[in-house]
Amino acid sequence: MTTTGIRLHAPAAGWSIAADVVVVGSGVAGLTAALRCEAAGLRTVVVTKARLDDGSTRWAQGGIAAALGEGDTPEQHLDDTLVAGAGLCDEDAVRLLVTEGPDAVRRLIETGARFDESSEGDLELTREGGHHRRRIAHAGGDATGAEISRALVEAVRARGVRTVENALVLDLLTDAEGRTAGVTLHVMGEGQHDGVGAVHAPAVVLATGGMGQVFSATTNPSVSTGDGVALALRAGAEVSDLEFVQFHPTVLFLGPDAEGQQPLVSEAVRGEGAHLIDADGVRFMVGQHELAELAPRDIVAKGILRRMLEQDAEHMYLDGRHFGAEMWEHRFPTILAACRAHGIDPVTEPIPVAPAAHYASGGVRTDSHGRTTVPGLYACGEVACTGVHGANRLASNSLLEGLVYAERIADDIVANGLPARVPQPVPHPEIPEHPLQTPEARFAIQRIMTGGAGVLRSAGSLAKAADQLQRLHTDAREALAEHGKTAEAGVDTWEATNLLCVARVLVAAALLREETRGCHWREDRPERDDAAWRRHIVVTLNPDRTLAVHTTDTTHFPTTLPPQAPQEQ
Repeated sequence: MTTTGIRLHAPAAGWSIAADVVVVGSGVAGLTAALRCEAAGLRTVVVTKARLDDGSTRWAQGGIAAALGEGDTPEQHLDDTLVAGAGLCDEDAVRLLVTEGPDAVRRLIETGARFDESSEGDLELTREGGHHRRRIAHAGGDATGAEISRALVEAVRARGVRTVENALVLDLLTDAEGRTAGVTLHVMGEGQHDGVGAVHAPAVVLATGGMGQVFSATTNPSVSTGDGVALALRAGAEVSDLEFVQFHPTVLFLGPDAEGQQPLVSEAVRGEGAHLIDADGVRFMVGQHELAELAPRDIVAKGILRRMLEQDAEHMYLDGRHFGAEMWEHRFPTILAACRAHGIDPVTEPIPVAPAAHYASGGVRTDSHGRTTVPGLYACGEVACTGVHGANRLASNSLLEGLVYAERIADDIVANGLPARVPQPVPHPEIPEHPLQTPEARFAIQRIMTGGAGVLRSAGSLAKAADQLQRLHTDAREALAEHGKTAEAGVDTWEATNLLCVARVLVAAALLREETRGCHWREDRPERDDAAWRRHIVVTLNPDRTLAVHTTDTTHFPTTLPPQAPQEQ
């Protein structure tokens, strides 16, 4: 294993914690992994960027997909997932997901999650885009993520799992052989420690969520700055499929200049019968796909964008007026409140909607046990690329993937044992080489990515974006080399630097993939090309901070490193 040696410019760690496992992130994936490791007797520490319940999971509205309904089967769930993934799913990974998913959801219920039930006491299942059956379990109408987060946070606190909140993870610690030895992190003044410290552990589980903040408008919270992917790249791990960023079709349109996190209008609204219409009231998705508004998300997003271009419109509309006030208030209270807060009443008027960045189908490449190409480093949830989602995630598979693969990670750590001694980290260089971006670079990156690598892409737009991102990267390097100066170390500059890192990888992969597939839409290459591109793009970071890009031979990922045998004392 060869590490890059690249580290973020940061003060030396002033304190440390010893553990068996450190989990970075507190969504469904991170907390599930932590609870399972703790239950097995491992000293487990959870590090999270904000509060325990502030991750992306709590924003999930629609629900969690699993074959739990009468007449439904894992095989049918698999078929829908493969279709949505546009020929690029790893079928073995999907089969694991749909087979183990139902029992994983039942264990989540045993942990304390309360899903909506029918009057007979059965799970009340709904349907979303790409699903041919009602298989989406939901809670609080449209507050599924909040309920799952509540249950898992309560369980973590009840079991006394050690947590460090308000902490931004910085870099992976590795030993002389390149094996994981923990992480460095910065606590932002409200946690158990102040400043930069370290958690020393032979197993690190990345569950840091997404990178939606790389675009100007996103459904992701402000903490979603690609920290886990950037950390893994600096540690020498492989990243795959980052060009496949899913733009959610129906995000509340707040104006052409709106930036930051935007309110989501769940796919479940369409699942219950709401229609997409243009300003003239025409249902434009009818005839474009057999499922119309319930087609996979990439197809619906493209349908909306096409209609917007045809009519020179800034948005389309989602019409649920026929639901009536009672259904809106009981089935979709969160969405109703968000719309009304912005002066729109879905009971009496259609909702203005437009696509916005939502979910990264790619991420840190893992195997079926969540192992990355760095020994001792695992990844699960949105930060990971398991091969499940392919070129486009099927609605409500994300919570299930986080749940199933987090359990598999914990089981792998327990089954393979830990080194008898905690690996000793290699000291960081006295003079850090990696320059930091200024806080203002964050907004520059977002504008570059939105303009050149958004829903509609082309060779020209991507090449321009690549040049602009490279200029930001080069300017910072030259300032450090010539004047010994870099931006002051801090949360804003670390986040901006991470965003630039993941943006460069995304654009490089999108420029290389000369076809349209799933949520990757190349205007200049409008057709899907299975002969040339039914394979994955894999990226690593070279020690000189250039990108190494290659493709796999098939849709199946090559194996990652085998588990390490326990070390002798």
